Amino acid sequence: MSVYDPPEQSVTESSTPGEASPTAKSSSPVTPDTHHQTAVLAGNPNVGKSVVFNALTGLYANVSNFPGTTVDVPKGHLPDGSPLNDTPGVYGLSNLSEEEQVAEKTIVAADVIVNVVSATCLERDLFLTQQLIDWGKPLILVLNQMDEAEARNLTINSQKLSELLGIPVVSCIATQGNGIDVLKQVLWTARPGHRLADLPDAAEMPALEKDPGQCLKIYGFRRQRVNGIVSQVVEQSLQESAWTKQLSNTVGKALLNPIIGLASTLLVLAALYQVIGVWVAGNLVDFTEGTLMLENVIPFLQGLISSIADKGTFMYTVLAGEFGVLTMSIQYIFGVLFPLVLGFYVFMSLLEDCGYMPRIAVLLDGALNKIGLNGRAVIPLIIGLGCVTMATISTRVLTSQRERTIASTILAITIPCSAQLGVIMGLMAVAGGFKGWLVYIAILFSILAILGTALHKLLPGSSTPLVLDLPPMRLPTLKNVAQKTWVRTLGFLKEASPLFILGSLIVALLQATGLLAWVQVALSPVTEAALHLPGETAQAFVMGMVRRDFGAAGLYFLADGMTAVQMMTALVVITLFVPCIASAAVIWKERGIRETTFVLLGSWLLALTAGIVVSRVLETFPIL
Repeated sequence: MSVYDPPEQSVTESSTPGEASPTAKSSSPVTPDTHHQTAVLAGNPNVGKSVVFNALTGLYANVSNFPGTTVDVPKGHLPDGSPLNDTPGVYGLSNLSEEEQVAEKTIVAADVIVNVVSATCLERDLFLTQQLIDWGKPLILVLNQMDEAEARNLTINSQKLSELLGIPVVSCIATQGNGIDVLKQVLWTARPGHRLADLPDAAEMPALEKDPGQCLKIYGFRRQRVNGIVSQVVEQSLQESAWTKQLSNTVGKALLNPIIGLASTLLVLAALYQVIGVWVAGNLVDFTEGTLMLENVIPFLQGLISSIADKGTFMYTVLAGEFGVLTMSIQYIFGVLFPLVLGFYVFMSLLEDCGYMPRIAVLLDGALNKIGLNGRAVIPLIIGLGCVTMATISTRVLTSQRERTIASTILAITIPCSAQLGVIMGLMAVAGGFKGWLVYIAILFSILAILGTALHKLLPGSSTPLVLDLPPMRLPTLKNVAQKTWVRTLGFLKEASPLFILGSLIVALLQATGLLAWVQVALSPVTEAALHLPGETAQAFVMGMVRRDFGAAGLYFLADGMTAVQMMTALVVITLFVPCIASAAVIWKERGIRETTFVLLGSWLLALTAGIVVSRVLETFPIL
């Protein structure tokens, strides 16, 4: 791999050969003091930016939310100790989405920008490059995925590209580590490039590009210039394309065919449910939580606590009781959350790396528009059938805060997790068998549609259009998948664990002070008078706050004394009643205390209302 640094003299290039066009302004090189400088990675989605980040930082990264948002911003350090921040993958800095706002704020605050582009998509990626140059920041271009360009018989004149842009260019194959050492050595040679002519000062550009009229005019000039640059630096061999390219194009086009694409999407979503909802949330968690935690770790911890506090005392109950802050936190974080988060990120990283994720979103976009979401939301909704906690985390794939609010609310209230669903299916014999199962599904779908439509109408703003890059289909790189999975998993656990420990402490204190039992008794009149259920079902509802399947399982002990109508009412209420403590903690982390409170109160009100309606309708029309 090699680096090309442009000459320092002024360069003026025509955007397209033989046409009059905006010219580029010359810039002087910059030699920064690296001891107090911050570098930032920027680039489009699917250009290998995260691989470059991991290679530069050696995976010593801290993943945290950008202040005031739920957008992840990995932060690390270069070998010389200088800070290196990542940014979300964006196509431009028009400030439309939350990701673009975060990218803009991070870039404006940086001293040097490392712009990663794909050698296979320069027409697309260099538009952001030119925008960054117009903003006046010192820039170095990383021409990544050179192996894929070679497979497509593309020849790129990196030296000419460097001269035209006015910035250093490093050729790279990040997944193989090629070019990374060169990048580390020359990163601080970044310099401002050749801006478009007749632009105001660089400091005025962010505000100027928010003006629709000016933005459109600048866009036209910028597109014209990028097209001209690409025409001068990229050549495609007339030889027949490699079989890998042919296969990639054939598969990519087939997956967008309505029939083939829908069939493949159903298979992938079924696999997603099988992996996350059954194997991970079921089999693996049964082992990590049941065998490792409940049979070994938790008894050991309880033994240690009993040496300093007798069983039944306040201290023992809070620390190591049924909902003890130590035992329950360790059991959930390492027995439940860790395998779920790890499994989710492995699957998502595989789908991202092979280029399939955008195609699922495109195919299901129209249907999800009806409830205020776009095609990206299909992933959280399907994962919710496995684990609502994990699905809430996955709402990060959605573009706007509005869509994340709608999806998180729908997940928390209307989607039963696999553990709860398994218990519910077992109780359907009491609730009318197969007929009862159809009624239950119809009720939940109706509530989901009503809730989604209501949120869509009531929340300010509108759904964002589905704007996605369709990268070529490729085989995932296992090293890349492993790196992304590990960094994301550790980052999430670091953020979520304190909130979960706090939630466990609250439940433990409620039990130790007797307030948990008081809540169960206080709810009894509501369950009997309003829902026409046995008073004992209040205990099942409260247990559902701890774990959803605990609540559903609590109905087993009451099943013999309940009618089909009562059981159906109870199952609907237990599904809608409230997210479990793990889900509530994640909603708190992802959406903040305000939205968490709204979801909790809204779920109680909706569950009670739906239970009353279901009870009265089924009592009036005995179809079960």
